[in-house]
Amino acid sequence: MIKTMLPLALLAGFAATAPAAAQSPASNDPASVHPGVYSVDPGHTQVIFSVSHLGFTTYSGVFSGASGSLALDPANPAAATFKITVPIKSVLTTSTKLDGELKSPQWLDAAKFPTATFVSSQVVVDGQGKASVTGDFTLHGVTKPVTLHVTFVGAGVNPLNKKYTVGFDATGDILRSDFGVKTYLPLIGDQLHLTIAGAFDKAE
Repeated sequence: MIKTMLPLALLAGFAATAPAAAQSPASNDPASVHPGVYSVDPGHTQVIFSVSHLGFTTYSGVFSGASGSLALDPANPAAATFKITVPIKSVLTTSTKLDGELKSPQWLDAAKFPTATFVSSQVVVDGQGKASVTGDFTLHGVTKPVTLHVTFVGAGVNPLNKKYTVGFDATGDILRSDFGVKTYLPLIGDQLHLTIAGAFDKAE
């Protein structure tokens, strides 16, 4: 739902790297992941939210510029730890007017509460490459427990930046009213569906 326009030069650059990307360097075998400490790749990590808009459509937006860390060992996935911080001012939708409103005191109040964070406290393995991760989620100055359902996507050496990278998708739901964000309820839905498309680079 986020419209982007790529200049021809960027498309040409993408085409130039296509053979490397076509090599599919990532493995989807969780056992192949290198143990260690990783940091969020801010350029390739997105936090997406979706909410009912007047009951007619599901409206989505995205936060970017995330930071954080991940520590994991495929031999003991239940001991993994995860933290992510997202700048509220990065919010982007298909409406520049709405972007400004979401940053204002009427909604998320980016000036007073500049970040949203999730810090894991428990990992329960749900099967190969899957886990339920419970932690403290802080938004709008309020902290509540939230459970994310995490799926391993892939790991390997990124052919572009040469860094060992691991990727996960994490999904979960919150009620925005629990965090004191009640504008236009119930016309705009209370339940937010969150998706974290996370890329993590292994520390040197």
